[in-house]
Amino acid sequence: MSYLGVGISPGNVAVYHGGKMKVVDRRLRPTELLLRFSVTALAFLGLILIVTDTQVKKIFTIEKRAKYTNMKSLVFLVVANGIAAVYSLLQSVRCVMGSMKGSVLFSKSLAWAIFSGDQAMAYMSVAAIAAASESGVIGIRGEEELQWMKVCNMFGKFCNRGAGGVASAMLASLAMVLVSCISAFSLFRLYGATTQRPPNLAVVK
Repeated sequence: MSYLGVGISPGNVAVYHGGKMKVVDRRLRPTELLLRFSVTALAFLGLILIVTDTQVKKIFTIEKRAKYTNMKSLVFLVVANGIAAVYSLLQSVRCVMGSMKGSVLFSKSLAWAIFSGDQAMAYMSVAAIAAASESGVIGIRGEEELQWMKVCNMFGKFCNRGAGGVASAMLASLAMVLVSCISAFSLFRLYGATTQRPPNLAVVK
């Protein structure tokens, strides 16, 4: 048995979903889709810039090669960018399919899954950016107390290209945080719906 204009929650509680939810969902979906595509593009761009970043410096008769694998924070950033890019691409496909079908997210279990995934990606991206930024500052300024030299004075090209990759990843991280806010809103608005059947609604058996 179901009520006209009423959806059934996983707990078998009748929940009325008004037209306002559909309007809000249709307004948010283009923004969400744009942000998810931005995360995919920016994260992939950052990954490419960092992975292809290398510079060889000859010191007397010894050649020193700088590459991203020399810094564990950059390796973490590359992995995080790769995961975020693939995840956002899959979610973008879901958004496109949903828009084509004209469906509205009413499933709390699916909303929780999307929210959890977005939160995990956002935290991972922010953590990777923080680690890479700290390493970058040390590379630029050095650390006298630990006798760490200013690496960027020697490998300027490597640092400049790496900075571009980190900047791209930072924008992707910001977009991911905004996406997580949208998914949080999409989830918790389901719990704000009226849990009683509106009056004068016909019952369809």
